[in-house]
Amino acid sequence: MAPTRKRIVSSEKTTNQSVKKAKIDLSSTVERILESKKHANDVFDVLEVLQSEKEKDVISAVEACSTLFCSLLERKDLFMGKLPEEEEALSGGYSAEEKFRIFMRHRYKNSVEILLDHLSHELHTIKESALCCLIKFATAEGQHPLENLDWSEHYSFPRELIQAVVDNLLSKTADNSLLISRFQEFLEMDDLRYYVMSSIRENVGRVMEQNKGAVMPIYQNNVFTLMSSISVPNEESELSNFMVKQDAKQKDWKAAKLNEHKRTFERMWLGFLKYKLPSSMYKRILVILHDSILPHMSKPTLMIDFLTAAYDVGGAISLLALNGLFVLIHQHNLDYPDFYKKLYNLLEPSVFHVKYRARFFHLANIFLSSSHLPVYLVAAFAKRLARLALTAPPTALLIVLPFIYNLIRRHPSSRVLIHKPDAENDAVEDPYLMEEKDPAQCRALDSSLWEIKTLQRHYHPDVAKAAMLINTPLSDQEDDISEVLETTAHELMEKDLKQSQIKSVPLEFETATHLLKGGGDVLGQHFCLV
Repeated sequence: MAPTRKRIVSSEKTTNQSVKKAKIDLSSTVERILESKKHANDVFDVLEVLQSEKEKDVISAVEACSTLFCSLLERKDLFMGKLPEEEEALSGGYSAEEKFRIFMRHRYKNSVEILLDHLSHELHTIKESALCCLIKFATAEGQHPLENLDWSEHYSFPRELIQAVVDNLLSKTADNSLLISRFQEFLEMDDLRYYVMSSIRENVGRVMEQNKGAVMPIYQNNVFTLMSSISVPNEESELSNFMVKQDAKQKDWKAAKLNEHKRTFERMWLGFLKYKLPSSMYKRILVILHDSILPHMSKPTLMIDFLTAAYDVGGAISLLALNGLFVLIHQHNLDYPDFYKKLYNLLEPSVFHVKYRARFFHLANIFLSSSHLPVYLVAAFAKRLARLALTAPPTALLIVLPFIYNLIRRHPSSRVLIHKPDAENDAVEDPYLMEEKDPAQCRALDSSLWEIKTLQRHYHPDVAKAAMLINTPLSDQEDDISEVLETTAHELMEKDLKQSQIKSVPLEFETATHLLKGGGDVLGQHFCLV
């Protein structure tokens, strides 16, 4: 909102002259205003330049506003309490001193509104300059509050100004990632971080409800960028860097308590994650979940609804969601009986061809590492992987076969799958139910791993060799699958080509008896391949 001027400059020529003069003398203009109240109207020159179209002029005006209004706040020359309208101040029973303070408080309000608008400016330098000035205003307001309250019973903090800054950072139409990264530096201040988290929660609830919970990619990306830059300290003793000091009341202030920070952090994330997200954002959140989000929550198990919804997205997101659930189960005692059923249903032919194949088997190896898993569950995973192996590429088979062997090593009871003497002679249908989604009902223990026997005739020698291991007693030492997780078809081919070049061909020397006839004293000789 543009400031209301008391002196009207109608002519465009006169306006331009006024702006030029203000550009040249901004510093002296500020000095005149601070020296004498009779120059109060000169503040309009500063606000005029603040709305200029030229980058250097705007940045100079921002610095002038910062100096002017921070000084006025420090000197208590801005009206305190509920701000009356300017017309009311002129007609009411206010002293000249009070009228001056009301006037300058309105100009301060105008400058804040212009600076908030500049957070959406097309030039980043102006955005950054405006942001830094607003934080200076917030600091000054915290130290010299504009509310007329008994501060022995209340806590001083410029919540409304911080809420306005957060509202403008979380734009619905513009990507503010760069500006938010600059704002991140201010989040080192513990009280500011606390109130920013509250402001984000309030903003998300209001905006998403207005939009009826629909996906808003740009807005939600701005929210995620800001939230992911917030980190809560691990110890309460680390809460020592405050923008506003509360003196004797500091210990009782919510912003100075670690539990309140964690609770606010938790509410902020849960308030954001309860709405539908862009599909690309699920992965970004799940990647940082167990390191940057769960450790700072007071009740991490409340994330179960989000993780369950993320699993339903499919693909790599489902796997990452299971990783989050696994962390909750093992580190936070979450009871989630459907975990292994969900993992079992991710085993599809496509898992051998996706980009995240290595990560899938790395995490699956961790999920199935416990020796306390029931034998029916281990048998179900081994059998399903063996069946999928029949159509898998060689690079995947070199992962799957050691994976199955490791499962059998960890759970000796599952050896029944490879010790069925009658399985080869009985020409009966395999009892295993491939289409069954519940591993407890798939009848894997009634079957055998005949698929691995079939792979002993595989066209690739490395696969056939790996499949032959099942004919001999498996060693107790597990295979390290990490060495083959990233193997590509190109690397496998290069390996085969190098082996064929090194291999030497044995030769045998034999005397030729019929190669040269009538040669007399000439003896013919030749070499032949064995």
